[in-house]
Order: sequence, then C-alpha cells, then structure tokens
Amino acid sequence: MTIKKFLEKTKKFELEAYKKFPDLLLDHVPFTGAPQKHPYDKQKIVLVADPFSTDTSYYEFNIEDIEGVEELPSLVTVEGESVGMFRLWVRKGSIGVKGIPFVVEDIRKREKGNVIK
Repeated sequence: MTIKKFLEKTKKFELEAYKKFPDLLLDHVPFTGAPQKHPYDKQKIVLVADPFSTDTSYYEFNIEDIEGVEELPSLVTVEGESVGMFRLWVRKGSIGVKGIPFVVEDIRKREKGNVIK
C-alpha cells in the first residue's frame, strides 16, 4: 500500500502576527526566542534565541522596553522536552545585550604537557 501526500495551498500565517501589531512595526523590532528570568536583575529578561541548539545566543532586554508579546508554537525535542517560544516587540533605540556563550578549548591536542600536531 502506498501513501500519497498532496501539497495544499495555505494562508501565509507568518503575516498574521504582524497584522496584530501594525503600530509596533514603525517603532519596534521583533525578537524571537524562549524567555527566562534574568539571574539577578528583576527589571530585565533573557531571551534564548534557539534553546536546543549547540550554537545558540541570547538577548537581554529591560522589561520596560518591551511593548508587545506574542506566543509562538513550542519547540519539542525527539526526547519530548519542550520549551515555549515567544516574539517580543522591543522599542527601537533601547539598549539590549546580545551574548554568545561558548566553551573555551585549546585547538591543539596536548598529551602530558607535550603539544601533538
């Protein structure tokens, strides 16, 4: 038995979000990710851009600079772990921080104090 799948024409759902916030398009910028509490500042929020990636980054914003929030579909791993995703509309001209965490490693292999090429 064979299964056939046919392509269906659908609406452009990605445009629907921007219709909800037409005024925000002029003086705000959208950022998408998984929001988390800031580790020590209650006035800020951390937005992890791609929480399941091994090469992710995060944004840090003042909560007062966020004018709109949209809930997006959650991301789910093969193991069933899920995380909620959101689009935050941040006021243009406000200060944000972008961080790119990484593991510090030596690119050369070492064996008991000797460098191996």
